[in-house]
This record gives sequence, structure tokens and C-alpha cells, in this order.
Amino acid sequence: MTDSARALWLAAPGRAGIRPVAVPEPGPGEVLVRTRYSGVSRGTETLVFRGEVPASQRAAMGAPFQEGDFPAPVKYGYLNVGVVERGPAELLGRAVFCLYPHQTRYVVPVAAVTPVPDGVPPERAVLAGTVETAVNALWDAAPLIGDRIAVVGAGMVGCSVAGVLARFPGARVQLVDVDESRAATAAALGVDFARPQDALGDCDLVIHASATPAGLTRSLELLAPEGQVIELSWYGDRPVSVPLGEFFHSRRLTVRSSQVGAVAPARRGRRTFGDRLGLALRLLADPAFDALISAECAFDDLPAVLPRLAGGELPALCVRVRYDDDRE
Repeated sequence: MTDSARALWLAAPGRAGIRPVAVPEPGPGEVLVRTRYSGVSRGTETLVFRGEVPASQRAAMGAPFQEGDFPAPVKYGYLNVGVVERGPAELLGRAVFCLYPHQTRYVVPVAAVTPVPDGVPPERAVLAGTVETAVNALWDAAPLIGDRIAVVGAGMVGCSVAGVLARFPGARVQLVDVDESRAATAAALGVDFARPQDALGDCDLVIHASATPAGLTRSLELLAPEGQVIELSWYGDRPVSVPLGEFFHSRRLTVRSSQVGAVAPARRGRRTFGDRLGLALRLLADPAFDALISAECAFDDLPAVLPRLAGGELPALCVRVRYDDDRE
């Protein structure tokens, strides 16, 4: 037997729509989930929406339950919180997070869902995938007590990193962005804010997440000798020019990539993907992370919201998508 649901599909670059989809009966070891909220990961999902995933990276960029292929048609997304309607008794009625696209109901293996901890509102739990990226980046970065740290780029990922670092003992943490309205977000997270030209230098560590060459250049400029930039930006198919002459060699600077597709080497032997996601969900007990959700829309309105988000008309961090008891 199968049932029906509705899902967001990218029909062509720049054009999305909602389609009916078939949902199978859950089998042994599976759960049927009814979505309550999903989140639009602005940087990655708008890049996908514009059709800018490089051919060489299409396999690496695939979401766990993606259907179709880049550039289109494709069903894409990975921030989903729902309620288990069918499955093992211990999960029935539980709110769970899953790396699933924007779809009203779906069936996945039990191992693909993570229960949302008590004390974490389901509407905040949509941030778990992005906070997980921040956790992995900081496992790569390995900050020390008292470090001077800048986070360059106050998008969804950069703000998640800043939110986690705000609780780090003795650290000087500054969120850096050209958009001065992000100062309010920084204050809500509990960190300082600066425009790029006013940012504090002599940093031991810089986390770069602006996805701009200018941001990466400024990140290098902010480092103390032998400091490190952790590069979290995803540039798609755009070439990036960075000044690796001048002070780069004389100050022995390092640029290191970090990507959430694998557990950071420093923890790979002792932590699983599930451990990392579980930690991210526990961190979301802090209401300060609500500052990352700056817009909300109904599921039916999502095809009209995505072009506004991709074009910059809607300058949101995370758009939370609301599923108003959407039962087929």
C-alpha cells in the first residue's frame, strides 16, 4: 500500500513547485514522519535553486534523501522536523529531526531520525543541521581557552559558529559582516559585532563563512602570525582570488577547509555522525539560537519565497517553513 504526500521540487534552475508524491507503508525498521517544520539553508539551497552546483561536485553535494539530480529536476533539502506517526513504540508521537527535503510526510529508516531532546522546541530544532556544521568546524579548528577569534560572515553557518563559541571559556569572539543589521543577531547570541574594516585583528583563529573572496582576504588580514583560517564557505562554480603573496608566507598563515560531509579527523575515531547531530540538538536548548530564524512561511508559499531569498530581496538567515497540519 502507498499513501500520498506533497514535496517541493526544483523543476528548473530558478523555478520550484509543489508536486504530489507517493509515500509507501513503513516496513520493519522504518518510521512514517509527518513534517511540522523544515528549514531553508540559505547558502546551499539558494545555490542549488540557481543551478550553480558544479558538475564535479554533484555527487558530493547530494542530500541524504535527495531525488533527481543537479541542476534539475531535483528534490533537495536537509532540515526537517516532524512527528513519528508510525514506527517503533518508543518513537510514536516523538518529535524527530531528519536530513529530509521539504515534504509533508515521508518514510525513512529508524536510524535516519534523531529524537529532539526535551527542552528543545521543535520549531528551533530545524537549525540542527547547521549547528552540526558549526560543531564539526570547531572540532577541526580546535580553539583554545582565551583565544582571540573572528567569525567572518554572519550568515546561517557563521551565526551558528558564533553561537557555539559564545559559550567558550575566556574567548574573545567577534562576528564580522558588512550588514550592520547583523549586530542585533550578534548581541542575541552573546558575541561582539564589527564591520570588516573595524574588526579586531591579531586573531589566533578566524572562521570564514561569507562565501566571498573579500571575506576570505579580510580573514587572512585579521590573523596573528601562524594563525589559521577555517574555510566554511561553499563557492559553487565561482573562482576565488586570494592574496597568497604579501604577508601570507612571512606570517606563516594557514587556510584549512572544513566540510560537514565527514566527521572532523580529530574526532573521527571516537564520534559518529549520530553523536555529532545529537550534540547539535542538545546545544539548541539555548534560546539564543532563535535569533537565527528570521523569517517564516507556509509550505504552500515556499515556491514563491525561494526566488526572493536567492535574489536577496528577502535577507533572511534561516527561513522556517511551517506545515499547518498538512494531512493528505
